[in-house]
Amino acid sequence: MSSFPKVTVIAIGKVKKGWVREGLEVYRQRVPELAVIELKDSHPDKEGEQILSKLKPHDQLIALTEDGKTVDSIAFAQWIAQAESNQLVFAIGSAEGISPAVKRAADHCLSLSPMTFPHEMARLLLFEQLYRAKNILQGGSYHK
Repeated sequence: MSSFPKVTVIAIGKVKKGWVREGLEVYRQRVPELAVIELKDSHPDKEGEQILSKLKPHDQLIALTEDGKTVDSIAFAQWIAQAESNQLVFAIGSAEGISPAVKRAADHCLSLSPMTFPHEMARLLLFEQLYRAKNILQGGSYHK
């Protein structure tokens, strides 16, 4: 793979905790291919409609959900390298989870862990894993 794909994270709600915002900013600087769209909290069905309305034709949608597939960091990096699209969109729902419509529309459903995390933490964990994946694919030492 010649370059890391464009990655958009569509997340419901704003990050309120300062330390989480600081961590997100660190990883956004390390992964310039990463863009974020924040949508207003509402009802999961309305949130789902909002998420789906942001998708472009060549986007590959990955829904973060507790019942999604779990992979280790190396497998995640390899999956990104082999993705069918160079425009990946990760969707993170609100505290109530992601809407069933987004799960149905998703090309893939991914779980960060069998544990449950606040959606702000899920965003931070995803950003870190995206940075780790980029580093793995570039042969860097961060993962070691």
